[in-house]
Amino acid sequence: MPKYWLTPHHFNAILCFLYVPLPCGLAGGISFCSHDWLRRTAIRNQKARINRRIRVPQVRLIDEEGGQVGVISTQEALMMAEERGLDLVEVAPNSDPPVCRLMDYGKFLYEQNKKAREARKNQKIVEIKEVQIRPSTDDHDIEVKSNRAREFLAEGHKVKFNMRFRGRQLAHQDIGVQMLEEIAEKMRDVAVVEVRPTSEGRTITMVVAPQPAKGGGGGGKPRADRPAAAAEKPSEPSEA
Repeated sequence: MPKYWLTPHHFNAILCFLYVPLPCGLAGGISFCSHDWLRRTAIRNQKARINRRIRVPQVRLIDEEGGQVGVISTQEALMMAEERGLDLVEVAPNSDPPVCRLMDYGKFLYEQNKKAREARKNQKIVEIKEVQIRPSTDDHDIEVKSNRAREFLAEGHKVKFNMRFRGRQLAHQDIGVQMLEEIAEKMRDVAVVEVRPTSEGRTITMVVAPQPAKGGGGGGKPRADRPAAAAEKPSEPSEA
């Protein structure tokens, strides 16, 4: 016999994960896995204690409508749950006695997962795009890179300008700071400076963010630069 063998118990667990009915004669001769058995098996490994996994003698029970039933024995609470086709779920294990609630736990988990998926779908991921320039970059290339930065800003992303120095250029970092400030000034119509030019070894960095989409105040008049703030760590920076 192989060292690792697929037992009937493992076979049942796989079928329950796939939510497939188990026909008679397979995996120990179970006739058909009921919907209730599948549901309870699917939620068996959840963190919350439910049903027979609640071992305390008494619980403070809340019914499915949110009403207070009071302190009753755990066995009585389990009987109420079975009569109503619901689960007894421990919601406050640190209370004395623990607080439990009657609910359809499988449906509850499904709705929670559905809400989480919708939240991830609607979540807007803001990335920090990177633009590389040097003190020797000519005006035409700076214009091209600035236009690329405008495209990133229009997509809702932040832009991090990196100006790298080599050799004797390090003695003239003030020129790099001036160049970055000029770029920020030209982009004031679409961007605000979030992190002013900052020296990081052989590199001076500056982060700009899209202009807030607020209609009040000054029409199309550009806003003044914001004070420096802590830079955000880019998740997957891409170079222009």
